[in-house]
Amino acid sequence: MNKNLIYIQPEIQQALAHNQPVVALESTIISHGMPWPQNVETAKAVEEVVRQYGAVPATIAIKDGRCLVGLSPEELAYFGQAKDVWKVSLRDMPYVLSSKLPGATTVAATMRIAAMAGIRIFATGGIGGVHRHAETTMDISADLTEMGQTNVAVVAAGVKSILDIGLTLEYLETLGVPVVTYGQDEFPSFYSSKSGFHTPLRLDTPQAMAQMLETKWQLGLNGSVLIANPVPAQYEMPSDVIESHILTALAEADRRQIKGKEVTPFILQHIASHTKGESLEANIALIKNNAQLAAEVAVELCKES
Repeated sequence: MNKNLIYIQPEIQQALAHNQPVVALESTIISHGMPWPQNVETAKAVEEVVRQYGAVPATIAIKDGRCLVGLSPEELAYFGQAKDVWKVSLRDMPYVLSSKLPGATTVAATMRIAAMAGIRIFATGGIGGVHRHAETTMDISADLTEMGQTNVAVVAAGVKSILDIGLTLEYLETLGVPVVTYGQDEFPSFYSSKSGFHTPLRLDTPQAMAQMLETKWQLGLNGSVLIANPVPAQYEMPSDVIESHILTALAEADRRQIKGKEVTPFILQHIASHTKGESLEANIALIKNNAQLAAEVAVELCKES
């Protein structure tokens, strides 16, 4: 990659050069996932969790024609408050970079930039996937195709419950992406530790996760591993309650003709406003929980390599 198109903060660059653990973090949650000031407070808290568990955080975004690997406090504040920030997936990257527009990166774009920088572990809230009624809309997130080809493991609280979880798991299998749940036999569904789907794989320690990742990539099997990390029990929300809000939000989105990449932020905001903030609290808790596991796996992965 042209070095003029990417800037890696010196601390992160040094850590990568010395085989020290680094965890990539996305920026869409800052610009499009939460309201100010919780978005920036959460971003800083997540970075601190990564540090507490032995790794260096690398929040990723796009600004002034460069991919930024690591954001300063001023840049975090900017992405938390600016109104004209693009939600950038892979298809948008060339346009946003060449036009020197500000962009918050989705899972797919964050993975690609992390791979360019040499980062192998990425923590997020939940991944995108196959949307409900995709058989007619063909709405399938670029997150999945990126996971099929990029060697960056993703730690998430499963698949967002607003999606078709069963079809998403099938699609990941087709792409050859291992799906392994941490510490339980049921695949989690973002706000809930339950989804009704048995997890394809289960591992119970960060060390075992790291050994699996190292083995996969040593075999020359390109692509990600989805590490599904259930939301902490004290923040879990009943799946039937969330499903009720999802169905209402989907109907409203359809009525307003909200489509494409605007659907997910709309539904998450709708759920937050109709659960008196409980879903936002759960969202913050699960992201911190994922950052912790990602840091622990990153530490063990450095020992393996």
